Amino acid sequence: MTETQGVDKAYGVDSEVGPLRTVMLHRPGNELRRLTPRNNDKLLFDGIPWVGRAQEEHDAFAQALRDRDVEVLYLGELLTEALAHPEAHSVAVTGATEDLRLGDTLREYLNASLSDLDPAQLAEALMAGVRNDEVRAGGLVTSLLAHEDFLIDPLPNLLFTRDSSVWIRDSVAVTSLAMPARVRETQLTDLIYTFHPRFAGADKAYGHQLEHVEGGDVLALGPGVLAVGVGERTTPAGVERLARRVFEKDLAHTVLAVPIAQQRATMHLDTVCTMVDVDAVLMYPNMAEEMRAHAVTTDGDQLHVAEPEPFLVAAAKALGIDTLRRIDTGLDPVTAEREQWDDGNNTLALAPRVCIAYERTVETNARLEESGIEVIRISGSELGSGRGGPRCMSCPVLRAPLGVV
Repeated sequence: MTETQGVDKAYGVDSEVGPLRTVMLHRPGNELRRLTPRNNDKLLFDGIPWVGRAQEEHDAFAQALRDRDVEVLYLGELLTEALAHPEAHSVAVTGATEDLRLGDTLREYLNASLSDLDPAQLAEALMAGVRNDEVRAGGLVTSLLAHEDFLIDPLPNLLFTRDSSVWIRDSVAVTSLAMPARVRETQLTDLIYTFHPRFAGADKAYGHQLEHVEGGDVLALGPGVLAVGVGERTTPAGVERLARRVFEKDLAHTVLAVPIAQQRATMHLDTVCTMVDVDAVLMYPNMAEEMRAHAVTTDGDQLHVAEPEPFLVAAAKALGIDTLRRIDTGLDPVTAEREQWDDGNNTLALAPRVCIAYERTVETNARLEESGIEVIRISGSELGSGRGGPRCMSCPVLRAPLGVV
């Protein structure tokens, strides 16, 4: 029996730190084996990971979650089960072959060959991609392409399940990813939430055809309060659209729009700030003092955008508390920068005052423990080659409300 069978259809998240009950991960697979020095930049990886070791590290991550009674769902398994639905199978094939690079002859060939695959085979092709030397299509396009060129690109960033969807209370936001290498990820995520029996009837707060919003930029600071980073991956128009959607559905009363300075390792808000307690945030100190937030609210007809305030001040006001405790990454600017690059800020809270972090961020983990936060350490020497930590690699599907053990 797979982990998705025999389980109540339960979902909903209204904070970053409520006790984690169910999470969606993606175990790295053949899509990582498709990375080469020639394509890794295009596919947004800093290096070529040792796949076997990455799988071992990911298995340990999943086991650390299970050891704390967290149900682990796997994106690949969910996708395979969803593709058993004939309409899902058809939609998936069409989405994978709409690329204008293919041309009519090759597109017709791929449509026919992919349509003949069973759900598991199709899921593998969608995730790992299809190379030119793996088909016998004939025609001009395949003749002019190199043997190693991809007709359907692999999706190595599926590892980071946080980005392609985020639950906001009992509604799921299927996001709109900004980078061309990641666009198809949300098509697959949308198939899961549309056709998998576990999510039958689930409401959608957002869609992948809308303005760019990425899940790594969306933090549920507390019930009714979202913080959304604005920068390279999430656009101002995306934040506005998301705010309108969540207000219309009464999923939040305040959205904090937080501009973030763009550096190689600060592409999302959760690379510089994550919550570790109901009133405590882990922050990258080299950026913390400059972070501002615009509080966005509504009167039912129009959006109201407040003047910018320091992020922690705006967040505390929206949450209705006096202050948010700030825990800094590292002990000095250089250490902070090194550990932020190693995803020291990208922790995953399992409950208030309990989080998972990479073991290599030694100073940050020590600061967390000095502040009363339990740190569950995992290895990430290979997993981190795509620049993402435990929060990036996990999409919480169900958290208990705050106050529930």
